[in-house]
Amino acid sequence: MNAPLDFNHRPKEPTFADALNERIDQALVAENDARVPRSYLGGSRLGDPCARRLQYEFLCLPRDPGGGFSGKSLRIFAVGHSFEDLAVEWLRKAGLDLRTRDRDGEQFGFSVAGGRVQGHIDGVVVAAPEGMAVPALWECKTANAKNWREIVRRGVSAAKPIYAAQVALYQAYMGLTEAPALFTAINKDTSELWHELVPFDGGLAQSISDKAVRILQACDAGEWLPRVALEPGYYECGYCAWKQRCWA
Repeated sequence: MNAPLDFNHRPKEPTFADALNERIDQALVAENDARVPRSYLGGSRLGDPCARRLQYEFLCLPRDPGGGFSGKSLRIFAVGHSFEDLAVEWLRKAGLDLRTRDRDGEQFGFSVAGGRVQGHIDGVVVAAPEGMAVPALWECKTANAKNWREIVRRGVSAAKPIYAAQVALYQAYMGLTEAPALFTAINKDTSELWHELVPFDGGLAQSISDKAVRILQACDAGEWLPRVALEPGYYECGYCAWKQRCWA
C-alpha cells in the first residue's frame, strides 16, 4: 500500500549551517567578481576544444546570467590550490629540488604575442633522484576519484587532452623540451597520487600556438571562429558560460 500523501509538507527551513555557508559563498563570489578580468589568452585554457569560447574569454564578454562561478566552484578551486601546495612539500621531501618561484618571489611563466598569450607554470624540477631527467617542467592537477582513475588508466594525454596541450605549450615556451615533464595528479577524494613523465610533443605545442594566433587574428578582425558543435545540445555547450550568447 502506498504511503499517504502529505499535503501539509513545508519546505525545509534553512539551518544555521545553510545560512553561514550562504554568507561564505556570497563573499567568495563578490571577491571573484571584483577581480579585473585577464586580458590575455591563458596557456592553461588553449587546449579547450571550442575556439569561440576562448574568443569570449579573451574579449572579456559578459557571461550568461548565472554563468559565473558559484561559491561552491570557487571553494573547489581553492581546495585544489591547497593540494598543489601540499604536493610541492611532498615532492621536496622525496628528494626533488622543485622550484616554484623566481628570485623575486614571482611564479615562473612566459608572455608572448605582445603579452596577449601568457602562462604560469606550477614549477621546475632542477634536481631529482636517479632515473629522472632534469630540468623538467612540473604541472599538478587535482581530480575527483573518477577522473583521477581515468588519468591513471589512460595517461594524461588521452584522458585529459586540455592538460596535455598545456604541458606541451609550457615546455615549448619555457625551453624545457629536452626532459619529459613531470605531471602529478592528486585524487581529491582519497589523496592518492599519480606521477607521469610526459615527453615533449612538438607537434602539439605548435598546433596550440597556431591556434592562439588564429584566435587573436579573428578577434582583431571582428570575426567569430566556428563553434565546437553544430547544435546547442552538444555536451561541451551544456556547461559553457556563454551558451545563450553563442546560440542566440
